[in-house]
Amino acid sequence: MTRDDVQARTARGRRLADVLEGLGPAQWEAGTLCEGWTVRVLAGHLLQPMVVGFGRFLLASLRHRGDTAATVDSLARRLARPGPAELVALLRRHAGDRVDPPRVGPMGPFAETCVHLRDLARPLGLDADVPREDWVLLLDHLVSPGVAPGLMTPARAGGLTLRASDAGWRHGTGPAVSGTAEALAMALTGRRAALADLDGPGREVLARRL
Repeated sequence: MTRDDVQARTARGRRLADVLEGLGPAQWEAGTLCEGWTVRVLAGHLLQPMVVGFGRFLLASLRHRGDTAATVDSLARRLARPGPAELVALLRRHAGDRVDPPRVGPMGPFAETCVHLRDLARPLGLDADVPREDWVLLLDHLVSPGVAPGLMTPARAGGLTLRASDAGWRHGTGPAVSGTAEALAMALTGRRAALADLDGPGREVLARRL
């Protein structure tokens, strides 16, 4: 990620807004791959990096006694209170914002624009996706030493050969796990639903680690 990626960042944000704008009322209340979150709550969460500063997040965290998961859930539900049209408008307005959250850095929001799009699209049977090169960039980050534990722990991919069948991407040694770059990234970030799209003797090893 560099400072000159404003156009790509804006395109990803607008793509999310476009997908959400095309959903019907029942789809907004449908479940996602994020346990306990509807599409509407997930949309609220997608706004968090742009509209919730460090100070507000810290105060919310104190109310939840430092429980990050509970803090994030509470903020997502609060931000999801506006109607779908307003949520879409807010996401589109902030599509190009550059954010650099503590602990996860700019790759955190980048990962979310990729993964969360599929978190809602997969259960709804939608083919909405980000470009393949975004998944490759995310895979490079996930297997890097600097990946935030909130995205993936290094042990999850340890001792496995990961191969993206549609991108010529490969990492590691050991039993192989292969599939599309999207499926690999979704599985590595904890989405068990993506395991069905993976093959190889290392798939069961990865499944036990999720």
